[in-house]
Amino acid sequence: MADVLSQGEIDALLSALSTGEMNAEELKKEDTERKVKVYDFKRALRFSKDQIRSLTRIHENYARLLTTQLSALLRTYVQISVASVDQLPYEEFIRSIPKMTILNVFEPYPLDGRFVLEVNPNIAYAMLDRLLGGQGVSVNKVGNLTEIEARIISQIFQRKLETLREAWESVEDIDPRMDDIEVNPQFLQLVSPNETVVVISFSTTIGEASGMINFCLPHVVIEPILPKLSVHLWMQQKKKIREPEELVDLERNIKRAPLDVIIELGKSQITINEFLQLGTGDIIELEQKIEKPLLARVEDQAKYYVQPGKIKGNLAVQITDSVEEEGDQR
Repeated sequence: MADVLSQGEIDALLSALSTGEMNAEELKKEDTERKVKVYDFKRALRFSKDQIRSLTRIHENYARLLTTQLSALLRTYVQISVASVDQLPYEEFIRSIPKMTILNVFEPYPLDGRFVLEVNPNIAYAMLDRLLGGQGVSVNKVGNLTEIEARIISQIFQRKLETLREAWESVEDIDPRMDDIEVNPQFLQLVSPNETVVVISFSTTIGEASGMINFCLPHVVIEPILPKLSVHLWMQQKKKIREPEELVDLERNIKRAPLDVIIELGKSQITINEFLQLGTGDIIELEQKIEKPLLARVEDQAKYYVQPGKIKGNLAVQITDSVEEEGDQR
C-alpha cells in the first residue's frame, strides 16, 4: 500500500519546494528512475498476496471458533487472535521457535503431507493445569513432559481438529488426524529445510498466561488446493450442477406432491350471541353474489376464480381466471 502523507507533511513539502530546499525536477527524476527491489532466492515467496489473504481469513475464523470452544472446555478467560501470517523457509521457522516446546503433528487427509501446530509451553501448561482442577497457572517444565501430560495435551488438540475442519470447509473438505506430539523441534523433519511454509501466529491468552501458537503449513502440502485460495473462487458460492436424470426425478416427485384445494362459497359475519342461538333449519346469508365467480384456494392461498357446475353428476368448478394477489376478488 502506498504511503499516505498527513496534512502536516504535505505543508512541509510545499514549503520546502517554495523556499528552494527541494528541487521539483529532481523529484520527477527520482520517480522516472528504475527502482530495484532486492529478491532473495533462498527465501522464495511462493504464495501470492491473494492466497495469503485467503489463509488469513480462514484462520481468523479458526481463531474465533477455537476461542469459543476452549472457553467452554477450560471455563476461564480465553482470547485467541491472528497476530501475523508469514511465508518463510522451514528451517527459519524451526529456528524461531523455542528449543523445548509442544509440537502437535497431524495429517490433513486427503492432502499428502503433515501440518504442525506449535504451542508455547506457557499456554500448554496453563490448559493442562486448568483441566486438572488448577487455576490455570503455567509451569514451564516442558523438558520433563510425562507420558500422562503428553497424552492429555494431545487429546486437547485432537478434539479441536474438528474446529480446523470447520474453518477450512469453505475451501477444501479436510479430515485432519493427529499423528504425533513432539517437544524438540530439531527432531521434527516435516519438509526439506529450504521448503517454503506459511506460518500463522496466534496471540493467545488463557487466564493469566499468555503466549503464541504457531500453525505451520508447508507449500508442498497445500499446493494442490492453492487455486481454491483465490478470493474470487473462495467467495463465489458453489452451485451444484444437477444431472438431467436428477432433474427428471425431481420434477416427477414435485408433480406427485398432494395439494389441498378449497372452493370458497362465500363469507359471512355474525355475533357470538347469534352463533349461540343457531339451530337446525336456520339460514346464514353469505356476502357472495350469485353472479360473481367463486374463489379457489390452494394450500390456503387464493389462486383462481372459478364457476361452479356439474360433470357426470358430480360437483365441479371451471377455472375462469387467476388471482394475482391475495384478496384481489372480483
